[in-house]
Amino acid sequence: ASYVIGCQATGEAVVIDPERDVDRYINFVKNEGMKIVAITETHIHADFLSGARELAERTGAKLYLSDEGDEDWKYRWLDKKSGGGTYNHQLVYDGDTFNIGNIELKVLHTPGHTPEHISFLVTDQGGGANAPMGIATGDFVFVGDVGRPDLLESAAGVAGAKEKSAKVMYQSLQGFKDLPDYLQLWPGHGSGSACGKALGAVPQSTVGYEKRFNASIAAANSESGFVKSILHGQPEPPLYFARMKRDNRDGPPLLGRLPNPEKTTVSAMLDAAKNGAALLDTREWSAYAEAHLPGALFTPLNNSFNTIAGSYVPENTAIYLIVEDTRVREAVIDLIRIGLDKVVGFATPADLQHYATAGGKMIQMISRDMLDLKKMSPNGNTLILDVRRA
Repeated sequence: ASYVIGCQATGEAVVIDPERDVDRYINFVKNEGMKIVAITETHIHADFLSGARELAERTGAKLYLSDEGDEDWKYRWLDKKSGGGTYNHQLVYDGDTFNIGNIELKVLHTPGHTPEHISFLVTDQGGGANAPMGIATGDFVFVGDVGRPDLLESAAGVAGAKEKSAKVMYQSLQGFKDLPDYLQLWPGHGSGSACGKALGAVPQSTVGYEKRFNASIAAANSESGFVKSILHGQPEPPLYFARMKRDNRDGPPLLGRLPNPEKTTVSAMLDAAKNGAALLDTREWSAYAEAHLPGALFTPLNNSFNTIAGSYVPENTAIYLIVEDTRVREAVIDLIRIGLDKVVGFATPADLQHYATAGGKMIQMISRDMLDLKKMSPNGNTLILDVRRA
């Protein structure tokens, strides 16, 4: 989740953890009669390409970014402004504060999910408050869970990092327990994210509620118990997470305008596939199994879309979609958020049906029951894969 926090008195706003489709922040702030003057993020993300660089290019706003990470996890793109030069930026550390109008943001170093991770205590000084009203926690504390500490090892390939990171997360949570119960809690993700294993569907919470009912925080009464609990049962990270970590550290490519794929024919898509293009079929499983194009990847346009596309489509690959024309923009935005920018063309399910009716080659997935499998298994030409999760 991204957050826009604005000061009504001065008309200034900050965007926390922006994604790459930055027009929505620019338009939202404009409609509110405000201006984006600051951009920040809680950490170097693994699950999507950051929009911080894109938004800085578009608005000229000042970047406030963590410098708490070791040399492997420091931002490397701040001196790579398009056209030359350095972005207007300030590196921040634990205890630092900066103001957006009358809104104060105080930096808390909250490592564990990542070494450089920070959270922000937000105080509305314009209203006379001398204490914070809420905390933007990023991937530190979620509703019902905390950020997984294993990604440096399981996604970024840093050997031996997960247990060390879990111990660091344990220490960070001791500080969280000292925060006032009344604070609103604004997390970076909700249910369905691969950045935790038991995230709740409620979009926000309070510090006090999470202290009482968050199972991962409850497990943080002993270091050994917490480490064992938090590392157990974490889902396998999607394959594209390693690329996101790298690109967000080194510099997400600048996007400019969103890709605008052209309506094309099924035959043209198949010709492109012969030259290495990826065909993404966004229909439901029943339709895909009944008939799909040779080589087309099953990528339903739901919560699993980015996981599948990001894991099996290499970056810089030309992409063609089988998608309803009313959902083309949705698919494009999902793809650019994980750095798959070369969305070239699309055809609709109706186009696919016309192609099949005209005699075009289609592939069918045939369903088999267990008795069929038993009969087939002695055949040396049959390979049976069990893809169930443990």
